Amino acid sequence: MLQELIIKNFAIIDDLHICFSDKLTIISGETGTGKSIIINAVNLILGSRANSTLIRTGAEVAELEAMFKIEKGSRAAELMEEHGLDSSEGLLIRRVISSNEKHKIYMNGRIATVQMLTAITENLASISGQHAHQGLLKETQHLLILDQFGGLMPLRQQVQHCFHETVPLIKKLNDLMKRKDTQTERIDFINFQKNEVISASIIPGEDKALEQERIRLRNGEELYRIAHGSAETLYNAEGSISERLAEIKKDLEKAGQIDPELMARAKSIDEVVFSIEDIAGQLTTYLKNIQIDERRLEEVEARIDTLQKLKRKYGGSLEAVLAYLVAIETELSEIENISEKIPETEAMLSKQHEKLVLLATELSEKRKVAAKTLARKVELELSSLKMDRSAFDVSLRPIPAGNDTDPHLVANGCVISDTGIDQAIFMISPNVGEALKPLANIASGGELSRVVLALKAILAESESVETVVFDEVDAGIGGGVAEVVGKKLAKLADHHQIICITHLPQIAKFGDHHFSVSKTVSKGRTKTEINQLSGETRLEEIARMLGGEEITQTTLDHAREMLDAVQ
Repeated sequence: MLQELIIKNFAIIDDLHICFSDKLTIISGETGTGKSIIINAVNLILGSRANSTLIRTGAEVAELEAMFKIEKGSRAAELMEEHGLDSSEGLLIRRVISSNEKHKIYMNGRIATVQMLTAITENLASISGQHAHQGLLKETQHLLILDQFGGLMPLRQQVQHCFHETVPLIKKLNDLMKRKDTQTERIDFINFQKNEVISASIIPGEDKALEQERIRLRNGEELYRIAHGSAETLYNAEGSISERLAEIKKDLEKAGQIDPELMARAKSIDEVVFSIEDIAGQLTTYLKNIQIDERRLEEVEARIDTLQKLKRKYGGSLEAVLAYLVAIETELSEIENISEKIPETEAMLSKQHEKLVLLATELSEKRKVAAKTLARKVELELSSLKMDRSAFDVSLRPIPAGNDTDPHLVANGCVISDTGIDQAIFMISPNVGEALKPLANIASGGELSRVVLALKAILAESESVETVVFDEVDAGIGGGVAEVVGKKLAKLADHHQIICITHLPQIAKFGDHHFSVSKTVSKGRTKTEINQLSGETRLEEIARMLGGEEITQTTLDHAREMLDAVQ
C-alpha cells in the first residue's frame, strides 16, 4: 500500500507531501492544476523513464519519494529479500532527477537500478489512465490476464519451464547434425593438424635453447678467438699473468724475511693464482665445445623456422601449440562419438517434446473454459455499468506453424512458445448488431473506461497488485453511469487501495478520503498545492464539482444530499 508521496521541484510542483490511507482515495481539482503531474510522479516511482525536462525551472534536481507498506509473504517482500532489502519496515523509494541526466534511484537508502525498481514495484501498484490502461489494453498481456483469472499460472509456468528445457536440446541436436554433415572434412583437417604437430616432436622450451645455440654458431670464430686469447693471457702463454704473479710472490717472500707483514701478502697471491688457474681451465673446456659448423647452423635455423611456423599457426608459443594438440585430440574424440550422441539427443528431445505438447494442450483446453467464464463475468460487470447490451468474448487463436518452425516446437500444427500454443485477444461489441472487435479498437473513451473498470473488478481477488491508481476513469461518462462507476470503485476498494482522479462528484462522493489539488501564483512562480478535505471543505469541493467556481446554496444543498446518501 502507498503510504506517503513526496514531490520536490517536479514540473510546476515546488514541494508536495501527501499521506495516503487504504480504501478509496479521491483526488479532484480543476483542469491544469497538476493532477496529471502527480500521476507522472507515481509512474516514475514505479520505474518509468526519467529525463531532465521534468525538473522545475530554476532547480538543478527534482526529487520524488514514496513509502510503501509491504505485506509479509508478498511477492514484493520476496523480491526485496532477494536483493538484500529488509521489507519489515516497508519500502522507501527515492528518485533524483538531475539536469545533467545522471539520475539516481535509491531503495531503502541503497542505490538501485531501474530493472531492480520495476521488478519490485510490479506487484505494488498499477496506473490505469484514459489513454494508457497498461496491460489491460495490450493484446500481448491478454493471455496473462486470462491465465491469472483462471488460476492457470502454475500450469503456465510448467509449460514455460518445459519449453526452456526443450530449446537447448533442439540447439544441441542441430549442432550435432551440422557437425555430422561436415564430419569427414573436419576429421581430415584435424588429423592433418594433429600429424603436423606430432611429427615435429616438440620439446617444451627447445625454441629458446635453439636460439641461444644459433647465436653461438653464428659467432663461433669470435668466441673462440676471445676465449683462447683469454686463456693464454691468464695461464698458458709465456709471461702469462699466472707466471708474473708467481714471480711477485717470490719477491714478497724474500721481503717477508725482512718484514713478516709482507709474508701474509705473499700467501694471498696463492688464492688469486688458484682462481686464475680455475678460470683458465674453464675456458679450455669451453673452447673444446665451441662449434664452427655451417651444417649444424643450417640444421638449427631450419628447426627454428619449423617451430616458428607452428607457433604462428597454433597459438604463439610452444606451450600453446602443445595445448592446441590436446584440444584437437579432444575434439576428434567428440566428433567420432557424434554418431552415438545424435540418437541419444533425439530420444531425449522426443520425450521432451511429448511432455511439452501434453502440457501446452492441457493449458489450452483449460484456457478455453476460463475464457468463456471470463467473458460471461465481464458482460455481467458491463451490464452493471450501464452497458447491458454489450457482448464480450476472449478470442483464443493458435499460431500456425511455418515451414521454418522446428517440429519439436509444434503441437497439432501450431507453434509452441513459452506461453503455450495460444494467442488471446479481448473482443467487444458495445452495441447490439455490431460485430465483435478487438478491445483496443474501442473509440468511445467512456466505454473504454468502463471495460477497464469491469476487468479490474473481476481480477480484484486474483490480482496481486496492492494499489490501483485510476486516472480519469470517468472520461466520457456522466450522470447515472458515473454513480455506478463510483459504487464499483468503492467495492473494488474492499480488495485494493484505490486512488482515483476524477472530475465527477457522483464518483467523488464515494471516497473514504478526499484530496483537492489547486494551482497558485506566488512571487511570479506557479506552484501546485494539495489539501486533504473533510467536513465543510469536502462539501464545498463537491459543490464546486457540481456547479463550477460559483458555489450557491443550491449546489451546497445538492452536495450535502449526495454525501448524506452515501453514509
